[in-house]
Amino acid sequence: MQTGHPKGLYFLFAVEMWERFSYYGMRSLLTLYMVKYLLFSAEEAGRVYGTYTGLVYATPLIGGYIADRYLGQKKCILIGAILMMIGHFSMAISDLPFFYAALGFLIIGNGFFKPNISTLVGKLYDEDDGKRDAGFTIFYMGINIGAFFSPLICGTLGEKIGFHYGFAAAGVGMLIGALIYLWGQKRFCGHIEDNPVRGNARLECKIINKPITKTEKHRIMAIFILMFFSIFFWASFEQAGSSLTLFADRSTDRIIPFINWEFPASYFQSVNPLLIILLAPLFSRMWVELSSRHKNPSVPVKFSAGLFLVSIGFVLMVIAAFASESAEKVSFLWLLGVYLFHTLGELCLSPVGLSVVTKLAPVKFASLLMGTWFLASFFANLSAGLFAGKYDSLSAPEFFMIPMLLTAIAGAVAMFFAKPIKKLMRGVE
Repeated sequence: MQTGHPKGLYFLFAVEMWERFSYYGMRSLLTLYMVKYLLFSAEEAGRVYGTYTGLVYATPLIGGYIADRYLGQKKCILIGAILMMIGHFSMAISDLPFFYAALGFLIIGNGFFKPNISTLVGKLYDEDDGKRDAGFTIFYMGINIGAFFSPLICGTLGEKIGFHYGFAAAGVGMLIGALIYLWGQKRFCGHIEDNPVRGNARLECKIINKPITKTEKHRIMAIFILMFFSIFFWASFEQAGSSLTLFADRSTDRIIPFINWEFPASYFQSVNPLLIILLAPLFSRMWVELSSRHKNPSVPVKFSAGLFLVSIGFVLMVIAAFASESAEKVSFLWLLGVYLFHTLGELCLSPVGLSVVTKLAPVKFASLLMGTWFLASFFANLSAGLFAGKYDSLSAPEFFMIPMLLTAIAGAVAMFFAKPIKKLMRGVE
């Protein structure tokens, strides 16, 4: 891991790692739990999955606003961690009302947690610090360490022993994250100013009443344009927890040769984070070196590359889907190839997007615009879930051809408008 970064980065890295352990552990089981235990249809499961994962990314808009105006980022992170812990443990109770209540706690808790921990990472760096993008990529690697282990632990417990054991393990992960945060908040982030604007007369006069400049308006416009393109990326990428999981469960040969053991379908949810762990340091180093040579691609070009890569992944998925129609099950290597291209695309878009929002957003709207950025994932996840609900009503090749074409078209449009978008960013790289 690269040195030269603030110690607070590694502290927040650990907190986010355990929070993502809990989130992805639960998510890896959610669709299978609804279809196999609650006996939902694929369409109903897709609708619930999409609504849940969508609202998880809508509430950060509210959580960011509350942090900016009333509570500050640090208190909101703790509130979010506690609410999510309650949600995960509620999922361990075998009762439908508890299921929906748990989803509610997780949605609200994530709204408090998600935008504010990312904003806190941005505050560790000066505005013109060239290590910022690399720092966010390292932070992103922490997310994926948690996401790698959680399907292996929660997935094994959930599919081999009982779903509620898997959900309880996710709750334990969130408990560990909350305890780490309580232990290290003052040690590693005590120097970061965290005064909400509301109730602080000096800040309210200096920040809230300061008009938005023309440059800031253009930068905000750039955020919204990049958000638009990210919707196409995430709507396709997030098939991982729904349609790709169903394909893994129904149409993929998961038997390990020699030991004759069929591994759980949820294990595929660990492939993407494992690749992130392996590749994120390389991408982090690559952006720093390219930046030092003044050859770093612009943010819109990176977004375009991310969209093209996820499209290539779905090209493989279409081929695998055709093969599954003539054979009972296809090799798991097809899904590994899909996740490789999707991961490469994610590294071009997601950590870069988080970083650029912290640079483009005016100070008084820092958390609010970070929450707005996650709002793109609300629309993406909602549409992804609704689309996944059509998995049983379309042929597999037809189904996967749709995200393949949409991401290819979006990538081409992003590349075409790369220069005008960069101009709106007004000097922010």
